[in-house]
Order: sequence, then C-alpha cells, then structure tokens
Amino acid sequence: MSQSTHNDSENNAMVKEMAKNFADKYIRPHVMEWDESQTFPIDIFKKMGGLGLMGILVPEEYGGSGFGYQEYVTVISEIASVCGAVGLSLAAHNSLCTGHIMTFGTEEQKKRWLPKLASAEWIGAWALTEANTGSDSMRMNTTAVLDGSEYIVNGSKNWITHGKSGDIAVVMVRTGEKNASNGISALVVEKGTSGFTHGKKENKLGMRASETTELIFDQCRVPKENLLGQEGEGFKQAMKVLDGGRISIAALGLGIAKGALKAAVAYSKERHQFGKPIASFQGISFKLADMATEVEAAELLIRKAADLKDAGEPVTKHSAMAKYFASEVAVRCATEAVQIFGGYGYMKDFPVEKFYRDAKLCTIGEGTSEIQKLVISREVLKST
Repeated sequence: MSQSTHNDSENNAMVKEMAKNFADKYIRPHVMEWDESQTFPIDIFKKMGGLGLMGILVPEEYGGSGFGYQEYVTVISEIASVCGAVGLSLAAHNSLCTGHIMTFGTEEQKKRWLPKLASAEWIGAWALTEANTGSDSMRMNTTAVLDGSEYIVNGSKNWITHGKSGDIAVVMVRTGEKNASNGISALVVEKGTSGFTHGKKENKLGMRASETTELIFDQCRVPKENLLGQEGEGFKQAMKVLDGGRISIAALGLGIAKGALKAAVAYSKERHQFGKPIASFQGISFKLADMATEVEAAELLIRKAADLKDAGEPVTKHSAMAKYFASEVAVRCATEAVQIFGGYGYMKDFPVEKFYRDAKLCTIGEGTSEIQKLVISREVLKST
C-alpha cells in the first residue's frame, strides 16, 4: 500500500468515526422531533462547521478541511444513515453552493466567501430550478440585466434548500437568449441584498428537517463583481457542479439504504413469530440478502465516481450511474425495511417509515432518475 493510499484510508476512518459519533450524540435523539415540526436545526450545522464538516472539500487555505470526495462520501452517508434531512442539507451546502464558488470563483471571491461557508458562519444555498423549468433549465425566466456596475435581477426560484436561512446563494440567471446554453450566468447573492427575499417554506413528504423555500427577486441589485466566471458560462458551470452534486445525492441514498438495512437486520433478529426470529424465515432473509447486495454495489459505484472526481478525470457518466443506482436502491431498501417491520414499519415510533419518506427525494433532486438515464445513455453512445 502506498503512503498516500494509507493516509487516505486513515483520513477516511477518522472522518467516519467523527461523523458517526456526532450523529449519535447530536442528531439521533432529535430526528423525529425535527421531522414532525419541520425544524431546520441550524445550530447543528454550526456545530458541524466547527468540526470542519461544512467545508470538507474546501482547501485549508480558505478555512476548509482540504479532504477529497472519498471522505466527503463517508461523511454524507454516515450522517444520512441517521437522518436523511441533515445529510441532504450538509450535501447541498458543501457540493452546490460552496462547490460552485470553489470551482469557478476568482481568488478574491474565494477568499471573500469560502471561509464563512467552510466554518458555517454562513449557510449556503444554490438556485437553478424554477416553477416551470425543472429538468428543462435552459428555459428559465429569472433574468439579470446589467445596469452600470450592477445586475438587476427579477424572477423566482423554486425548491431551494436553505432558501430562508441561507446567508448566501449562487443563483443561475438568464443574461441572454432563452433556450441558449450561453444565455445563462451565475451570480452570488448575499442575504440582505435589496429586492432579495424568500417565499413560503414547503411542507414536504420527507426530508422535513431540511429547509426548502422559494427565492424571490424583485428589482434585486447585485454587484457586477459577484458574477462567477464569465457572463454566459452559468449553464456549463451548473452542469459541472451537478456532476459532483450527484455523487453527494448518491452518498445520501447510500446512507439511507444503510440505515434502513441496519434497522431491518436488528428487527428481524428480535421479532419472533411461530416461536423463532423472523430472520430465520427465507422470505425475510432473502430480502436482507438483496438489500445488502444492492447497498454494496451502490457503494462501489459511488467510490469509483469519487476516485475519478478526486483524480480530476471526467465523471459525468459515473456520477450519473452512482446517483441513479444508489437513489433507487435507497427507495427499494427503505420499502423492504418497512415490509420486514410489518405493522410497526408503518408507525412513526420506528425509524424505517422516515427512511421510506426521505428516500424518495434521492430519485428526484439534482436530476431525476429519468434524467440520469438520459445522461448515462448519451455518454455510452458517445464512447462506443
């Protein structure tokens, strides 16, 4: 084993232990309370900031932990195996908002924003989706018109994680023609900017402790120096950011699947029917075998994508494969876990009904399963 590989595995073991201990101590006792009340536990994210978990991928020179995607996948999946909603918010902050600024910001922009994001002094949001443009983002209606040294932004964004509590948002806006890939730009908008507000908090099926709101821009004036990269590069930037973001959502799905599997295994040993544990019945043990195999396969796909990402290799196909497979595995594992728990699986007193509700978002957010298949098939057809 090379020295770097040895160090990588040591780092991974260290962050795994840290994330596990943190989740057990600070998250597990409150999971259902936050879910029921739809509380976004901002203090938990500040605590994670203190441990370096809100800037996992950010270089140390900007106040981050300076880790790679392997450690990042480990942290997200550990947290999500206890609470998918906290895992989702952690992923959105790290890979979308922070990741976009880290990848495309100037040195001055990185120094200005990354330390605040990495420490969780500021919570980050990322805004692409609109009410009428989900997968079809090139037809967005939110516009930014240059007026002297400022852009005037008008429009709204939908389903934005941390739309209310976020201190800073990377927002995709239309600066050119509709349906033109070079017609979109990325602007950083800080909370408190005149004309920048949020709409109502969405009442969701799952991931209820992760805040989701609309963002509203009404004659919002954003300084020209808040443009990331060049005007017209926003769509290409967003697609690249989503490549990494899909590894995040894959890790989120993996964590949910692992949590559901662990709960199902424990319950199948404890629950007795006909005088023996239900784990001894083939109908149950075969479900566990399928779940365990799919979890293992999902993790291998994710680790491969993370390896490519860390090596700076093209990752579009593998991140889409990992996201597609792991998110569907999360849904299947959570569904089977509910089935194994039987009537108790339908009750909020046991953890699997929450895994069941949380899992579904993984097949929708950051590109639906159908969009992943589109991406994968395009890449396959390109290379053969």
